[in-house]
Amino acid sequence: MGKQPLLGLTLSELKSLVKNIGMPGFSAGQIASWLYDKKVSSIDEMTNLSLKHRMLLKDLYEVGGEPPVDAMRSVDGTVKYLYRVGEGHFVEAVYIPEEERATLCVSSQVGCKMNCKFCMTGKQGFTANLTAGQIINQINSLPERDKLTNIVMMGMGEPLDNLDEVLKALDIMTSDYGYGWSPKRITLSTVGLRKGLKRFVEESDCHLAVSLHSPLPVQRRELMPAEHAFSITEIVELLRNYDFSKQRRLSFEYIVFKGVNDSLLYARELLKLLRGLDCRINLIRFHAIPGVPLEGADMETMTALRDFLTSHGLFTTIRASRGEDIFAACGMLSTAKQEAINKN
Repeated sequence: MGKQPLLGLTLSELKSLVKNIGMPGFSAGQIASWLYDKKVSSIDEMTNLSLKHRMLLKDLYEVGGEPPVDAMRSVDGTVKYLYRVGEGHFVEAVYIPEEERATLCVSSQVGCKMNCKFCMTGKQGFTANLTAGQIINQINSLPERDKLTNIVMMGMGEPLDNLDEVLKALDIMTSDYGYGWSPKRITLSTVGLRKGLKRFVEESDCHLAVSLHSPLPVQRRELMPAEHAFSITEIVELLRNYDFSKQRRLSFEYIVFKGVNDSLLYARELLKLLRGLDCRINLIRFHAIPGVPLEGADMETMTALRDFLTSHGLFTTIRASRGEDIFAACGMLSTAKQEAINKN
């Protein structure tokens, strides 16, 4: 049995830990500071703990940080990092610098159960949930970690399908004992899972982005099998019960596919679906993936959609496409790495 990682433990978990091994209660806060503020790589660096207590910790625990094992760099500055998570498994985190912002897309699972038609991660199938430590490590071990301004839980996996560990990671990101970030710096993206969605909205103040991609349930089922279990109309009705007008933002992600969901017919259906809901739409260019017969709409079509929706009262943006030359869409690099391992 290897040593247990400290990275990813909340303050309450650290309090239980130090109590169990005979350390004073206040040392939990000291350990948290070393992990999340000073970001040390070893217990030996925790110099305000006595040597005896450091030795006690080292018998059973380690910091548990793991640097990326690979990286792909785009001409636009985007970097896709590959992290090892367990034996033979990998996840991706994508660093996106933009003028005064620097965003990191963070993964929550190895693979994904949702099997969305347009997503490479879904083609992998589901392997494992990440621990809070493995989620936090994507930030902690990022070479550019001190430049980060924003986090999006929009990498590999469905965050609401691993909600306990995701909420722990969000607690570390936003609490005073952890990174101390405002929840406004963090967005969780989801296809929408009934139980998890309600719990997330009630237990977290972070922004929410719902993957929509079609306002028509029949078509959305073809693109996103999760529609069978919890429809977009039910998602919208649930969200109407909460106030998104002040502290947090509600957005809907809409990949625009050529000849599929890109006409003004769909724009009118979006207006009907979201009428009266305080939200915005993010239009996204499609990154082509192998074996999927979908194409992205051209910029002229996307601009027409944006202008129509905005002129009818639904604030709409077009998300800049980044990292296309390094296959920045989720799952591409990890799939290639896994296939290389399997061949060997």
